[in-house]
Amino acid sequence: MNLDKIDIESVAHSGLEELHAIARQTFYETFVDENTEDNINRYLTQNFSLQQLSDELNNPDSEFYFATIKKEIIGYLKLNFGKAQSVENDQDGLEIERIYILKKYHGKKVGQFLFDKTLKIAKENNSRYLWLGVWEKNLRAIRFYEKNGFREFDKHLFILGNDKQTDILMKLEL
Repeated sequence: MNLDKIDIESVAHSGLEELHAIARQTFYETFVDENTEDNINRYLTQNFSLQQLSDELNNPDSEFYFATIKKEIIGYLKLNFGKAQSVENDQDGLEIERIYILKKYHGKKVGQFLFDKTLKIAKENNSRYLWLGVWEKNLRAIRFYEKNGFREFDKHLFILGNDKQTDILMKLEL
């Protein structure tokens, strides 16, 4: 795949329907094999509803970006600054809350392209570090973040439906 053909565009509120569709599809594809259908559907209903995503889009401390090829949305990125951060709430940090790619584009460097966009934004905002939470069983994502210099610094509880899971918190000093 030629990365020159991937575009990264900021998601405006007018892109809510598209965000809703890609968020639900990519989350489902990423986690369905390791979780029950019921827990996935509960989580999607609570955390990826149109209202929830609308609220997130309206948060001035959060930014969303679509990765597209020929106008087809193939993935997305969500970043949190300041008070929008889910754990740290540190003005010096920038949280990568979500990098999700359609399964058919896994291994095609789309995630790296979105991560590179994150680095650019972090530098523009004078962030001292990036951080994120990743499910301990999502070994593909953990390897990706480690390859990009992230290191584990803590863990926290993540609830998927009625399943208590552990997220590894990872940080990259800039």
